[in-house]
Amino acid sequence: MYYQNVFRQPVRKITVVGNGQVAVEPDVATIQFEVRTVDEQVRVAQEENAAIINQVIQSFVQLGIPRANIQTVSYTIYPKYDYVDGEQVFRGYEVNNAISVKLTNIDQVGIVNDTAVANGANRVSSIQFSVEDPSMYEQEAIVAALQDAQTKAQTIANSMQLAVPPQPIRIVEEVNRVSPTPYYSVAAEKSTTPIEKGQLVITATMRVDYSF
Repeated sequence: MYYQNVFRQPVRKITVVGNGQVAVEPDVATIQFEVRTVDEQVRVAQEENAAIINQVIQSFVQLGIPRANIQTVSYTIYPKYDYVDGEQVFRGYEVNNAISVKLTNIDQVGIVNDTAVANGANRVSSIQFSVEDPSMYEQEAIVAALQDAQTKAQTIANSMQLAVPPQPIRIVEEVNRVSPTPYYSVAAEKSTTPIEKGQLVITATMRVDYSF
């Protein structure tokens, strides 16, 4: 009977992290508006709020925005108090109704903001820019990240004077996302509002093991 001992040589490897990014012009904007009303009678505050929010929504529809792109995101009612000489004094009830509007025409952002204000919205909670279909840009970022990883691995191999070029044996995608957009929150004012969309950056991070 013969026995064969097989000793596996330890795998020699180089591990690098490649980063890639792609700058993209946003093509979608999502704006959140709020209508706040206060009255001593909760029903009065609710009715006033409903009238204003319906007016705001109707103004969006008249601009050609589909109703499917208009969504209620929060609705709250709570009592308001003031403090006078250290004592709590009931002020009334505050009703806060927040809606979000998705715009596929970036050029509408300014006019939508002004229209909402003109029709009674008294706060802009946030404006976020994004890309409707980021998949193509994500793929570009991944390719750039892999190229970056290959360059790093080759640089390490050259510095170590390796005779054999490093070969990838394991690839793991760690991050692939759109960089966060700044949060935008202001009290609404009746004025022409210039809003810059800027650029989004889609990034990818790839961890790659190379054997040598």
